Amino acid sequence: MTGRRVFLLSPASAAGVRAKMLLRDGASFALANQVRVAGAPLADVFSFLSGLYFRGKVAYVRRFAAPPEGLEPGLVITTTRGLVPMNELVTASTLRAFERVDINLGEPRYARPLARTARDLARFLGEEDQVVLLGSIASGKYVELLLPIFGERLVFPECFVGRGDMSRGGVMLRAAESGKELAYVSVSRATRTGARPPKLTEESFR
Repeated sequence: MTGRRVFLLSPASAAGVRAKMLLRDGASFALANQVRVAGAPLADVFSFLSGLYFRGKVAYVRRFAAPPEGLEPGLVITTTRGLVPMNELVTASTLRAFERVDINLGEPRYARPLARTARDLARFLGEEDQVVLLGSIASGKYVELLLPIFGERLVFPECFVGRGDMSRGGVMLRAAESGKELAYVSVSRATRTGARPPKLTEESFR
């Protein structure tokens, strides 16, 4: 079977203002209570922390994921636990652990779990399967570790080049709403940086 896809979502910051709101003692809104008591889905938490960009990723994954049997459709890159299913429950202590570690390939607490979980994923993938990175390829903080593991199977939406986070989030939301999946290119052959692209055309979609 061809055309199977697993999505990797770049993370939201657990150190920003919205994270402090979520973890503040006495915060009484629903998501804060959920995180504090039983845990909340990582997708919901990072959507709150990041806003439009992460909400776009989640909507896009839910619309277009087609994983091999038994695999999660969307995995979030985290600072301490590698690839984590986007619907896995996370607690306040988990988020505080995320906050303490930087996304830096020289940081073993980040790099080792990410490499281990990426290799675990790769063992379940066929040669024709795709791993779609919904995140920046302009820096090496994800790509330099993931590319040697997935090779040509690591792809990303070509229209991301030159766009900021908010623009990418909007593009993914519109794609999810329209049902038109974005066109992907292999990270190994991609232009990683560039000028802001023109408006989307039919060629931007599969």
